[in-house]
Amino acid sequence: MRRKIFLLANFLILLGYGICLAEAPHQVGGFVLNRNIADFRDYVIMETALPIRYMENIEEVETKPMKGFKSGLIAYGTCVAPGHIVRIKLKYADPSKKFFDNLLKRFKEKYGEPDEYRGDPFNILISWKWSFTDKENNRISLTLQHNAMDSEEKLGNSVKLTMTNLIEEDQRCHRVKALDKQEKLRQQNWKVMTPESSGWDLYVPR
Repeated sequence: MRRKIFLLANFLILLGYGICLAEAPHQVGGFVLNRNIADFRDYVIMETALPIRYMENIEEVETKPMKGFKSGLIAYGTCVAPGHIVRIKLKYADPSKKFFDNLLKRFKEKYGEPDEYRGDPFNILISWKWSFTDKENNRISLTLQHNAMDSEEKLGNSVKLTMTNLIEEDQRCHRVKALDKQEKLRQQNWKVMTPESSGWDLYVPR
């Protein structure tokens, strides 16, 4: 009897954590996380590459028109693994709520219930997030979003796939290199400058 209860309890635990057991996604729309952006040069416009605001070490390029998608932005690192894709953001061609509901159903069938709701309480912006850890201990997040009228977000339906730890590693690498560069500049034998003002006029604002 105790064995049956033990097995039932384990089954319920596994059922409740089914999302954790699902295999982590690594690709969407033909793009693959941690692959080099050069492998997809025929699908992106490299001339559009720009640093991301507040994450200058990460660059983003626009995708070329693709069947089933309206637009996209592919982000890649520049420090610890230069060129390796850290985030895939794609906007679906179909902006309808019906299409979103069908997508959400399929996402849940494959990955279980989402871990977090990131939208607003009025369902103007609906955003569901899943979190995974793959076999290599990479932390991956998957977000499916429907935006009906929030002007600060892209309207329609979109998907975002991110390798969080790779972004963090690239940021740490960038900070270390930036500090090293600053320290080398500080240690240079700079010439001591003599301002035009002197005496108290040099110290007191005027």
